[in-house]
Amino acid sequence: MDAVIERAGLDQRLETAAMTGMTTAVWAEHQPDKAAVIDPDGRTRSFVEVNRNANRIVRLLRDAGLKAGDAVAVLMSNRGEFIEIQAATLRGGFRITPINWHLTTDEIAYILNDCEAQALFAEARIAASAPAAAEAPGLRLKVSVGGAIDGFQDYDAALASLDGSDIADPSLGNQMLYTSGTTGRPKGVFRATPAVTPQAMYALRGYDAHSVQLCAGPAYHAAPLAFDVRAAMGAGATLVFLDKWDSEHTLRTIQDRKVTHMHLVPIMFQRLLALPDEVKARYDISSVKYIIHGAAPCPPEVKHAMIAWFGPVISEYYAGSEGGAGFMINSEEWLRKPGSVGKKPELLGSKILDEQGNECPPNVSGTIYHQLPPGGGFTYYKDEKKTQASRVGDYFTMGDMGYFDDDGYLFLTGRSAETIISGGVNIYPQEIDNELIKHEAVADSATVGVPHDEWGEQVKAVIMLKPGYEPSDLLAQEILAFARDSLPGFKVPRSLDFVTSLPRSEAGKIQRGKVRAPYWEGRARQI
Repeated sequence: MDAVIERAGLDQRLETAAMTGMTTAVWAEHQPDKAAVIDPDGRTRSFVEVNRNANRIVRLLRDAGLKAGDAVAVLMSNRGEFIEIQAATLRGGFRITPINWHLTTDEIAYILNDCEAQALFAEARIAASAPAAAEAPGLRLKVSVGGAIDGFQDYDAALASLDGSDIADPSLGNQMLYTSGTTGRPKGVFRATPAVTPQAMYALRGYDAHSVQLCAGPAYHAAPLAFDVRAAMGAGATLVFLDKWDSEHTLRTIQDRKVTHMHLVPIMFQRLLALPDEVKARYDISSVKYIIHGAAPCPPEVKHAMIAWFGPVISEYYAGSEGGAGFMINSEEWLRKPGSVGKKPELLGSKILDEQGNECPPNVSGTIYHQLPPGGGFTYYKDEKKTQASRVGDYFTMGDMGYFDDDGYLFLTGRSAETIISGGVNIYPQEIDNELIKHEAVADSATVGVPHDEWGEQVKAVIMLKPGYEPSDLLAQEILAFARDSLPGFKVPRSLDFVTSLPRSEAGKIQRGKVRAPYWEGRARQI
């Protein structure tokens, strides 16, 4: 009983602290010596160390003239400083924008200027750090992490003389992430009111005093940031960072660190499953209690195999940087509705609209629209035209397509920009990929529309083979015959090309535009 009362008291303190961004301070007091973050190189920082540096960073930013509401940009890989800066912006009232460090100098500079960053924390190994910062005249403070950058202050040296005690006047900070920018420049997704996750949510996901969170994706991306970084910070779990994906190393880390929670994307599932059986059997994964995935549609065959391996510990979400109704489905429910991302939420609605703006009946695919929360939810920063273009009344779309079945479960079919229009008929490539991936030789698939003089577009499968299989006309015909057994005739690819790799974003989404581009070179795509 005493333990229950103590936990209730801790939860109340955490709920109160979350409103001013001071959750890490509570954990630092409750479990000062527990590892808060473990870097890819094994360096460990305790909760008390992270908390002290967070306070120092607030003071550093204030000394540079920043005040609550000002923007702070972060350009770095998965490492402990990222957590310290995140904790600082949360309590200092600053608006943080993590930037994809794989972008070009021009793209990084654009985001720095567009988000109106007044401070930049950048990693020395990122070559674009200095030239991008040079193109951002609004920066008052530039701090280098992991080495020297010309014109930047060194992170450790800048913090060394500052007071690490808790600041006396915390205020809740915000974040603004940028869309992937598949068409035109990326846009900041701005919400006037910061989101705060209740402690009850962590309890529902099974977090406890022994939880260990693995972050295998890039921390700058919305999903790993929410489900790995911010979740570990809120739940008081140890966060284990991986710097790049390696399937066997991931299993080794799960075993050695006794990982309990993680966010993955479907391509990571596929790469884990592709390991030889003897390698998979070598590692103990029994510590895993909760895997959440999303960001890209998951072929049902792949998810079935993951549940069979890890057990019914896999949950799926469907949402975006813009927010949305927040669909969620656990393993047991998914096994009853394979391929679904969850049932229509009751709190905020969603609907499927056709090209004329009419609501689609069950089992008919259209564009997915999500209801905005009271107050309007998000805006695209400094782009009212794009904001309004995404909306129909008090609903908005992220460009995804799907349908509700008769029971109100949502199934994704792709994105509107990816739809193949052949002879006036809409064809959704994700549905085709979900079947092709079931063939024993197929490692990955990206179905696209290619030019056709009569039909406008024709369906083509672009296939990456598993190790041990060689491209041949015979294998191509075998895969196409396999597709004919499970797909309606108009969806069956008319041709097939083999490739050695397929482009995917850092979030794991197939980049169909890059796959499709060579086929349309010199021609305007007909939409």
